[in-house]
Amino acid sequence: MLIFLKCLRFKYLLLVIVIVCLGILSRKVEFIPLFIGDFLYATLIYFGLRLLLTTQKKEVIAIAGLLLCFFIELSQLIQGLEWLNDIRKTQLGHYALGEGFLWSDIIAYTFGISISYIIDRK
Repeated sequence: MLIFLKCLRFKYLLLVIVIVCLGILSRKVEFIPLFIGDFLYATLIYFGLRLLLTTQKKEVIAIAGLLLCFFIELSQLIQGLEWLNDIRKTQLGHYALGEGFLWSDIIAYTFGISISYIIDRK
């Protein structure tokens, strides 16, 4: 069982690395629509949680990932916390927390988590 979990974690780690690279690339190449980056962000959240919590049910990971994405997006409505704005001004903070709330991001996150869950079930 332990060998299976290590193998599973390795697969999720590789997926996470590939998704991070694709996500950064999606923000650097101008002809790629912005929603692709948000979609990839959600897939990163899903597979990152799967990497950390391999024994947890996939459904729980999907719900937790969706709630985390929604929470991060909703946190963008909060502009009065200077320390949070300072984090968002950094490159990593900008990638992780974004800067402005968009309903289209909520839709992209929902699709990203849903597709990730479907792929993970196969």
